[in-house]
Amino acid sequence: MSTENSQSLPPAKGNLILIQQNMTWIEAMSYCREHHTDLVHITTEDIQEKVAEKAKNATTPHVWLGLRYTCNSNFWFWTRSSTACYQNWAPGQGSEGKYDCGVTGAIETTGRQQWVGLPETEKLNFICYGCAG
Repeated sequence: MSTENSQSLPPAKGNLILIQQNMTWIEAMSYCREHHTDLVHITTEDIQEKVAEKAKNATTPHVWLGLRYTCNSNFWFWTRSSTACYQNWAPGQGSEGKYDCGVTGAIETTGRQQWVGLPETEKLNFICYGCAG
């Protein structure tokens, strides 16, 4: 087994919680930080698969991730500043996309379940991760 995943964030432990409430990205992040740990970060293909499985049960067409776009510096980042090489952007999204300020990341709940940038004011379900244990 690779030891690489041992340094990844808690979702690698499989402790993901789908919240079937519609909230803006900021509301979702606050909810996760208050009740669990944070919005989920996808830093490996393994975590992507676990998140994709959870997202299938959402009641909205997309689910918020802990992913945010900075229009000042023109790049995407995870809210807990973990850097990761793994990406799963839908075509025309991510570094290929053109975004305004206030855009945050979500995962599609159906199809290829890739990541998209959406206005942070949209109200979607979201996935939190909690402490393993």
